Amino acid sequence: MILTIETTHRPATDLGYLLHKNPTRLQSFKQSFGEAHVFYPEASEEHCTVALLLDVDPVALVRGSAARSDTGPLAQYVNDRPYVGSSFLSVAIADVFGTAMAGRSKERPELASTTIPLAARVAVVACRGGEPFLRRLFEPLGYRVTVHEHPLHGDDELPSRYFTLELAGEKRLGELLTHLYVLIPVLDDQKHYWVGADEVEKLLRHGEGWLSEHPEREAIASRYLRHRRSLVDDAIARLTHEEAPTEEAAIERDAEEEVLERPLSLNQQRLATVLAALRASGAKRILDLGCGEGQLLSLLLDDPRFEEIVGMDVSYRSLEVASRRLHLDRLPPKKRERIRLIHGSVVYRDARLTGFDAAAVVEVIEHLDPPRLSAFERATFEFARPSSVVITTPNAEYNARWPSLPAGRFRHRDHRFEWTRAEFERWSRDVAERFGYSVRFTPVGNEDPEVGAPTQLAVFSRHEIHG
Repeated sequence: MILTIETTHRPATDLGYLLHKNPTRLQSFKQSFGEAHVFYPEASEEHCTVALLLDVDPVALVRGSAARSDTGPLAQYVNDRPYVGSSFLSVAIADVFGTAMAGRSKERPELASTTIPLAARVAVVACRGGEPFLRRLFEPLGYRVTVHEHPLHGDDELPSRYFTLELAGEKRLGELLTHLYVLIPVLDDQKHYWVGADEVEKLLRHGEGWLSEHPEREAIASRYLRHRRSLVDDAIARLTHEEAPTEEAAIERDAEEEVLERPLSLNQQRLATVLAALRASGAKRILDLGCGEGQLLSLLLDDPRFEEIVGMDVSYRSLEVASRRLHLDRLPPKKRERIRLIHGSVVYRDARLTGFDAAAVVEVIEHLDPPRLSAFERATFEFARPSSVVITTPNAEYNARWPSLPAGRFRHRDHRFEWTRAEFERWSRDVAERFGYSVRFTPVGNEDPEVGAPTQLAVFSRHEIHG
């Protein structure tokens, strides 16, 4: 069982400082199931590779506390544990690379918090769910995923659950190690040790900053916690705590912006302008990213020219409200077939979002802090890559026209920023240039001669490549 991690960061040998492991010598570490060995097959200024090799003792698995059998006594001796990446590998990562996984480096502290080019390779993993599930786990985290299937018994027609997994991307080393630590046991859905309440704490600790918005968070929690329902429910409830305030608090918070804009009928004007832009694009398959409670989805569903509509939001509560608003349980079958609601985040790459004609992103980007805004750009314009993208956001200059809005205050307490027209246009043109789109702008609402319209809208059109 072997894991390799490599980098081309210069000098590449800094990987040794990040891992607290000297590239010039072999190091070995006793484990309850055998030994873990760390060595460097290559260590130069241009390229450095570290290997974590597990020497799993099958007899120790039976004799020691790690022994566990799901299929009888024979399975204790005849199994794939010595050869396949599993929870043993996760335990070794935490034991051998724990300081690096925590993002600490005494010699290179600034590098530990810096994204660098990294590639990881697990020689063999067992995955219940096959290559599609492998990709659904790692691609939303921003990795380029390569999977090689290993046929069973030399028969290419016989389905296999064994794969070589390769991940590549610009990441902090601690991020990569944490993702591997959490997700490798999720792949084969089998842990070699007892899972109790302390595993919930570990999952939440190591999943901080990424798991709550992962499209497969329920599957991850369920498999990580060995399907112990009470533990899974506890983990999901705590993961979603911040995104799901009480009904009263959510209504009060969302009402602030609605009350502010209601005299202008701004929300209706905004949705009508977005709808017109989607119609003008000729799109038939539409994404509503950050669909909220389904106001735009309702308009899209009433227009038969839109043949497939997908609404995605990070909030379960909003999706439940959208489902009720759309009366999904009472729609005629043909109309019901045109729409889906999915749980997911706009900041993660998601294979479910590829292949669509257009995406609407209505009053969403201002809720993203800078790192997540950057992730949104790549997830939407590089990975999902619809032909058209329609984005709206507040015009900060117009805020001065609302007497009830104190100077310097945002329209919504959850906004991370509100841009002027020049700032929004500068961001939009930069995104368009980097990802191969053109962009045009449309004001939404009555234009003030000095400060412009209350909402600004950009329509991105992907350049078609002919050849």
